Amino acid sequence: MSAAYATFGLAPAMRAGGVLADGGYQVHRDFVDFIVDGRPLLFQLSDLDAVSPLASDVPPAIFTAQVRGLLLEAEAPLPDGRYVIYGCPECADLACGAVTAIIEHAGDDYVWRDFAWQTAEQADLALNGYQGIGPFRFHGDEYRTALHSLLDADGPDGRRRVLLIGARIALVAKLAAALRTIGIGADIIHDADGVPAGELRGYGAVAFARGVGEEQRAAVRGAFERAGVEVAHVEGLAPIVPLLVAQIEQALDRGPAELRRLTRLVTADGEAGVEVTSACRVRLTAYRLDRLSRTHTHEVFDGLLEPGRHRIPLDAKAVRGESYLVARTAGSVLVEAMAR
Repeated sequence: MSAAYATFGLAPAMRAGGVLADGGYQVHRDFVDFIVDGRPLLFQLSDLDAVSPLASDVPPAIFTAQVRGLLLEAEAPLPDGRYVIYGCPECADLACGAVTAIIEHAGDDYVWRDFAWQTAEQADLALNGYQGIGPFRFHGDEYRTALHSLLDADGPDGRRRVLLIGARIALVAKLAAALRTIGIGADIIHDADGVPAGELRGYGAVAFARGVGEEQRAAVRGAFERAGVEVAHVEGLAPIVPLLVAQIEQALDRGPAELRRLTRLVTADGEAGVEVTSACRVRLTAYRLDRLSRTHTHEVFDGLLEPGRHRIPLDAKAVRGESYLVARTAGSVLVEAMAR
């Protein structure tokens, strides 16, 4: 089968981490995704929880080596000229499984073909090949320009640090610990006065806990403005650590809105409205504070949704009173307060 020409691009993406309702957690990963014909290639692989080798948390030398490999300036890491396109977000071990493909020259162009799910040194196309994906032929100039831009920028700017501002020290400390557990740096300060601009540039978000006054919030915002740093501002919805983690994950998502898999979450009349752009697993978790400020957690939905808009009924017991809903896919998180 001859390779049809396709457009090639890159875009920031993330694998959503989080503190899960069962007490477990999954690691947050920022990476650069491959955009083929205007759409993330990852979305063509059904509900795959994976990241590209172009991740922001790998050492610069390894990141550069990955880019050089995709440019065919380095030897393929797997037999038969195969390269890892997407791997395990937790450990990047081939034994966990990876999407691989042969990358080769076709004159001045680059061709990606024979995509497969691989767990050992040799790929079995008959058993684990991805039918209907590729081959893709990319114009050489477009392909090289996109990948060289990563080298010129010294790799992706993850900015996976969050500045936490809060009056309840115990809660903020627990939030910082949870964020660090999933791979997001977190620092706690009372205000940003006197913090050098260079340090402020390392933050991707500022999170304010409830109870922080408007004067203190304005002072923090002013410090970032004077430093010329644009960051996401997170207003903590409730003193619930997994909920606050989800809010911060949403704020750190730097991927273009049009390239996200989970694009909409609304709540009304006992239902959740969810919109996804490709088939994927969606989990809905409700968090509720009762009159004694105790937290209640309910898993209200966990299933595969096809592209489009969906209406999902919610258990009235799970969302009564002060309650919030978190929607998760492998690459996106959205948070919504329930109408009261």
